[in-house]
Amino acid sequence: MYSERPSRLTGAVVWSTTPSAPGPERVLPDGCMDLLWHDGRLLVAGPDTRAYVTGGGRWYGIRFYPGTAPALLGVPAHELRDRRVELGDLWSASRVRRLTAQVNAARDPAVGLEELALARFADVGGPDPSLRRVVAALGAGRPVAVVADELGMGARQLHRRSLVAFGYGPKTLARVLRLQRALALARAAVPFAESAARAGYADQAHLARDVRELAGLPLRELLGRGG
Repeated sequence: MYSERPSRLTGAVVWSTTPSAPGPERVLPDGCMDLLWHDGRLLVAGPDTRAYVTGGGRWYGIRFYPGTAPALLGVPAHELRDRRVELGDLWSASRVRRLTAQVNAARDPAVGLEELALARFADVGGPDPSLRRVVAALGAGRPVAVVADELGMGARQLHRRSLVAFGYGPKTLARVLRLQRALALARAAVPFAESAARAGYADQAHLARDVRELAGLPLRELLGRGG
């Protein structure tokens, strides 16, 4: 079972999950990065370009708005692309031991993760505000070239900044956000063809191809629908 709530950290979501059935679970690309707790350990989930299949057990996390986590971690997002790493691989062992003890002592690991993130951002400050404009524009389906022009950047400059902030270039981020738009519509019982059109796909077949490539399953199977 999965549950989430808005975090006190702007744009972030605090979540927890317990498998409702035996076997792995599938996490889809969403442009975000997460700070995780699992079996008393702290980990980081980098930005995904394809579905990530997790192991079982109880997980807690805080999911950061796209472009936010690198400021907290002090690591460019592209270095963590499609990876799950121990926080101790990024920060000193003594520091991570102290933070792990704090999270483990919290009334709930999710609360401990949120407190850790809030304290860290109080120290380092937030990310460049223009990154939110990039996400909002791409998430609304605006062309990458238009977004670059609106920010007063060249295409190469936007690509470089996107690698650091999001883990991949703006075209990949736009593709991931488009998939999430379409899936949100389909989960709300909007017909697949209409979901594809409203999300910015050429047609339903285009959506189906993207779902297979990014999620690793056919659209109907991903959404748990029959025939």
